[in-house]
Amino acid sequence: MGVTPILRLGAILICCFGMAAAQAPPLAISEGSLPPLEAGVEFHTLLHASGGVPPYVWSVASGDLPEGITLAPEGLLSGRPTKPGTVTLTIKVEDSGHPAHTISKEFTAVVSAPLLLEWLQAPRVHDNRIDGSVQVSNSSKETFDLTVVIVAVAENGRATAIGYERFALKAGANNVEISFGNTLPHGGYVIHADAIAEIPARNAILRQRLQTPEPLQIAPGP
Repeated sequence: MGVTPILRLGAILICCFGMAAAQAPPLAISEGSLPPLEAGVEFHTLLHASGGVPPYVWSVASGDLPEGITLAPEGLLSGRPTKPGTVTLTIKVEDSGHPAHTISKEFTAVVSAPLLLEWLQAPRVHDNRIDGSVQVSNSSKETFDLTVVIVAVAENGRATAIGYERFALKAGANNVEISFGNTLPHGGYVIHADAIAEIPARNAILRQRLQTPEPLQIAPGP
């Protein structure tokens, strides 16, 4: 008879604890979608969860983040996307409960290309010259302070500039042509084309690069 009050108290505590656990909201990921990303532009966004038992631990359950973006355990998505495209991935969050609860959600990440650099005429050899052209486009609503540099990198690592332009690339400008070319000593050359766009209003810099897959060979003269 003496232990009955203790047993009753224990039953009440277990009951109350169970009711509190049952009333805790379920774990959920708050984001319905990911913000848009731009290739070459620094990106930071913090994911949010609700319910369960904080703190939360975030990870990628399947698929891949856009190249250049990472997900920290605290839920911070950050980095600089390197190329445009669309990827689908599943993000998981785990709470600190005992046992822990997890929930996953599928997202689509879209990386746009405000600055686009393309070969218009791929680099080619003619006698002792390498010539070609690129085209640049600005799909944003801001004017870029654009610098385009084309270099020929020899097998010994020496780089020779064969093209250079700096100008204001206006918002919405498409397929602006930039030609390049120069005479070079005989040997093999990998051609690099780099476009660097400064956006003063956002203190941002966009970068795009092209590279020939194999060296171009300039043969010795007669």
